[in-house]
Amino acid sequence: MSRLIVERACVTKSGAVLLGDSVACDAFDADRPLRIVTHAHADHLGGLRKSIKCCEKVLMTPATRDLAEIVNPTFKLRNENVHTLEYDQPFRYNDETITLLKAEHIMGASQVLVEDVNDTRIVYTGDFKLEGTPVIDCDVLVVEATYGNPLCRRNFDVDVSDLLVSMIERRLRGGTVYIFGFYGKLQEVMQMLRKADVEVPFVMPNTVHEVSKVCNNYGMNLGSLTLDSSSEGQELLNKDLPCVAFYHTNTRFKVGLDSARICVSGWEFQNPCKQIDAQEYLVALSDHSDFDSLIEYVKRSKAKQVITDNYRSSYGKILADEIRKKIDVHAVAQPITKGQTTLV
Repeated sequence: MSRLIVERACVTKSGAVLLGDSVACDAFDADRPLRIVTHAHADHLGGLRKSIKCCEKVLMTPATRDLAEIVNPTFKLRNENVHTLEYDQPFRYNDETITLLKAEHIMGASQVLVEDVNDTRIVYTGDFKLEGTPVIDCDVLVVEATYGNPLCRRNFDVDVSDLLVSMIERRLRGGTVYIFGFYGKLQEVMQMLRKADVEVPFVMPNTVHEVSKVCNNYGMNLGSLTLDSSSEGQELLNKDLPCVAFYHTNTRFKVGLDSARICVSGWEFQNPCKQIDAQEYLVALSDHSDFDSLIEYVKRSKAKQVITDNYRSSYGKILADEIRKKIDVHAVAQPITKGQTTLV
């Protein structure tokens, strides 16, 4: 395996994305003085309490800090070693410069650029959607692989956002519409509706409400928000009045069972919308790049060597294989799992 890949970037068996000499992203690594959190989803927060205790600095955007505190209130992110960085604000550590750059995903999500004394540019994309994410020129690239299988293509002939807004508007004539999704994606739907001048109340439980308030604070236009536990929220839901109720996908089988229901998910590639029950639909709205967009990012990055994140996705090896087929670049999946082989 190339010395550059071994020494300048890798993904460990515990899920830490190691960049340069100093940085561990999205999981704890005992040998790295800097921990970076790319965004506030659970699979990127691993070992954060240990990082706060053991690392010299824990770096993230201000929005990621505020959201992580909501998602897991046990995190203590106002410590002196937790340092927030704005996008494009360089942070110097020894002979390396670390910069967080925008990633279109959940609010506050970032890519990570490490530049070393030899002018080697090492990039970790974190999770991202290509539309709205700047592609960073680099020498070594670590790329997410959530939809790294060629079967994961969304070549729809309709605008999924417009389709979703139209579906919600039609169903509001009959009363409450329930939307199920992950944090970040729920707020994306809220913003779509507000941009389309949908002015009905938005009702939600406390955690969704707190996440939404943070997103409002950092520039999203979500409008007025109503707690489902408030008297107004209870009246809207109990009387099935026209409103949109936003709930985490984990509660999909617990609430709104007799109402119009829409689940937003990236795990649909055949149709932009699929009916799954009498009043329930799955809409293919994703905050990740599909296979074609992952390949496009790699091409445009001009990376000489590519590592696919094989820890958070089962498609890391498949994506690395496809990158080698399509692009003249050294690509491997890490960490290597049992039964896999890598190129030497």
